[in-house]
Amino acid sequence: MSSLYESPKLLGEYLLLHYGGAEAMGHEALPVDQLVFNTPFPLRCVRWLLNTDLLPQHASALELGCSVGASAFELARSCSRVEASDYSASFINAANQLKKEGKLDAIRLVEGDRTEPFTVMVPADVDRSRVTFSVQDATALPEPLGPYDVVLAANLICRLPDPEALLRRFTDLVKPGGQLLLTTPFTWLEEFTPRDRWIGGITTGPSSEEELTRRLSGHFRLHRRVDLPFLIREHERKYQLGIALGTCWIRE
Repeated sequence: MSSLYESPKLLGEYLLLHYGGAEAMGHEALPVDQLVFNTPFPLRCVRWLLNTDLLPQHASALELGCSVGASAFELARSCSRVEASDYSASFINAANQLKKEGKLDAIRLVEGDRTEPFTVMVPADVDRSRVTFSVQDATALPEPLGPYDVVLAANLICRLPDPEALLRRFTDLVKPGGQLLLTTPFTWLEEFTPRDRWIGGITTGPSSEEELTRRLSGHFRLHRRVDLPFLIREHERKYQLGIALGTCWIRE
């Protein structure tokens, strides 16, 4: 499965998702609200879900499934220490290059095998030294780890072979009073997650949101719930439009 996230094509798509604006991502005929472009999805995951008023001084954060790093850099605006990881070595290599240089040259697909270059940049007012990136399996995290004031997992749950293994770790990873930020479109696919390990989504059972709430509510209290649209540009004339459920949970 790891090879699915190591191609230059996919790296370009995720760099655009994380750092691309309307000029890099858009098409004049694309019927999508400018909201999707004006603030990239990873930044909205943090800005719309995190309650900064609840953070202590020198807050710590952990991001799992950080991809190419934009949400980790956004967390660094509010947290003095951010540890971010992803299963893809290609994504983490790109994130580390962005940490070091503040920018990265990449390619995006136009059509067929035609590509064109583009450059992504970390905002100049972000303290990149606050963030560290590493390759990790979110379902087999080292112990001990944490706890943290903030834990973020964006569009990760439905891409794991065993999402329950991660849900069980959240209780230990988040400090009492800390915040768990989750986003997911609940796109259950057996190529990623065996059907018997889906969190909801089965014909005769509860919805994924209901099941996620049931599994977290013993140790967490729901604080915020928002819908987060996102757009992945595959090439000049093909896009994926999704709507992730975004939730912020307070550790009891």
